[in-house]
Amino acid sequence: MTAKTGAERGGLRVWDLPVRLFHWTLLAGLAALYATQALGKMDLHARIGEAVLALVLFRLLWGVIGSQTARFTDFVGGGRTVLAYLRQGRSPSAGHNPLGGWMIVALLGGLLLQAGLGLFSNDDILFEGPLAHLVSDGTSSLLTHWHVLLFKILAGLAALHVAAVLAHWLGKGENLILPMLTGHKPWPADRPRPALAFAPPLRALAMLALAAAAVLLLIRL
Repeated sequence: MTAKTGAERGGLRVWDLPVRLFHWTLLAGLAALYATQALGKMDLHARIGEAVLALVLFRLLWGVIGSQTARFTDFVGGGRTVLAYLRQGRSPSAGHNPLGGWMIVALLGGLLLQAGLGLFSNDDILFEGPLAHLVSDGTSSLLTHWHVLLFKILAGLAALHVAAVLAHWLGKGENLILPMLTGHKPWPADRPRPALAFAPPLRALAMLALAAAAVLLLIRL
C-alpha cells in the first residue's frame, strides 16, 4: 500500500473510492434484484445477481489486499474488542467499528451464499440458473427454497444495519452516510490523526477484473 497522511481538508480520509463505489453499487444492485424478481424478469435478475457476486468477490479480495480501512484485519475483532467498544464507545479503527465490522462480515457472507444458491435455482416454469443443470430437479428446487429464505434473512440484516446507522446519527450525532459518499469523516480534535494507508486504484481495477473473470468462468461450467 502507498502510505498517505490521513489529515485532509474536510476531516479525516477513511474510505477509498473502491469501497465507496462498492457500497453504493451493491445497494443499487440489491434494489434491482428485488425489483426484477417482483416483476418476473428472471433472466435480468440472474445477470444482476452475477454482477453482485462479482462485486462481493471483489470486496472479499479488497478486504485482504486493499486499503487499510477496507481490510478485515482493521475492523474485525474478537469478543474482547467488541465488549471494549460497547463499554467505552470508542472504536479502535478509523473505519468500521467492531460491531459494524461483524455486520459487514455477516452481510458479505450471506450475499456470497445467496448468489451461490441463485446459480442453481429455478422458477419451475421457464427459468433456470446457469448451474442448475449440474444438480437434480429436486436439489435445484431445494436450493431455490433456501435462496428465497436467505433473502428474507439478509433483508433483516440490512434493516438492522440501517437502524444502527440511524441510531448513530440520531443518538450520537455521528453521520455514517456522508463519509461513505465523500470518503472523509469528522475527527475529534483530542484524538491523534492516524496516518492511514490507501491502495492504488489500479489494484482495485485488477481485483474487480479478476472477480468478474471468476464469475464468467463459473457460470460456464
